[in-house]
Amino acid sequence: MTRTISYGLIGCGMMGQEHLRNIALLQGARVAAIYEPDPDMAQAGQKIAHQAALVPSVQDLLAVESLDCIVIASPNHLHVDQISEIARTRPLPLLVEKPLFTAPEDAARLATIRQGYPYPIWVAMEYRYMPPISALITEAEAISGGVRMLTIREHRFPFLEKVGNWNRFNRNTGGTFVEKCCHFFDLMRLILKSDPVRIAASGGQAVNHLDERHDGETPDILDHGYVIVDFASGACAMLELCMFAEGSRYQEEISAVGPDAKIEALVPGPGRFWPENLGAPPVPRVIISPRNPKGPVSRDIPVDPRLLEAGDHNGATYYQHQGFLELLRGGRARPDVSLEDGIWAVRMGIAAHEALTSGQSIHLSG
Repeated sequence: MTRTISYGLIGCGMMGQEHLRNIALLQGARVAAIYEPDPDMAQAGQKIAHQAALVPSVQDLLAVESLDCIVIASPNHLHVDQISEIARTRPLPLLVEKPLFTAPEDAARLATIRQGYPYPIWVAMEYRYMPPISALITEAEAISGGVRMLTIREHRFPFLEKVGNWNRFNRNTGGTFVEKCCHFFDLMRLILKSDPVRIAASGGQAVNHLDERHDGETPDILDHGYVIVDFASGACAMLELCMFAEGSRYQEEISAVGPDAKIEALVPGPGRFWPENLGAPPVPRVIISPRNPKGPVSRDIPVDPRLLEAGDHNGATYYQHQGFLELLRGGRARPDVSLEDGIWAVRMGIAAHEALTSGQSIHLSG
């Protein structure tokens, strides 16, 4: 009989609760303990994971002997300190929500931790696992003949409210290009199989949160932007982000183009935001457009309704947890998304912010 894997959870906000719902769908997995300092969020988390003990600190979480791993879903700026505390006290396999860090100097801290950490650290990049994006990742190279141009467009709703409004300020999030877009920079490196060498950006805060005040401060997070990235391979990529475009049919649209064909992935936003008067939400889709013979071929990629109900990421969080659980059970050798991948994604976001602020292209090296 397969032994049940016991999870600890740090952070029980919107994303933490999504992790709880998806762990509950796994066979042979349970959440044993939760650390969440906000009473309302802690109560909401325990309603999902009834058997989980609520503990008052990270140290108390680490004292729970039955834990096999920890999921970190706390606010962005807390991740590195919490990883460091775990590394000092009781290292365990980790699944850490993106972004991995927010301040440039934290990359060196994480690199040091990585050298001596005895267990795998998996960075949670849910967008890799959205079924139409996963299909594009798998098929793009062969269908396109080698991707030379990659375009990622996200037209979506503004940032949601979080506990203490921590996500309204760059100092806590790392900025929109880090907080929101590290997913897309991760996809760029993954699909193009290359590292970035130059980044340029344009954007700003035009619409969202301008009338808000939190402790006398106005939010400073971007709500739109373009980022252009050149890669060492010679391929190029572009990100188009707009966070006041929630009327769109699809939230993410990704196209990868090579000498033979184009392949596109279309991903709807969370079903709970789709207006009921418009009927059923859109179905995820992949479109392949060859150059010869011409003529696009489209196929729908429906997602299990149970997975759609468990979160806002098109079933991706469940598929990610399947992989993490397989890693814990010894069924795979390494995380899908390494600490190095997580560091690169944040470095690209930080460089994009610097490019936007300075008006200059930013050059990157390994």
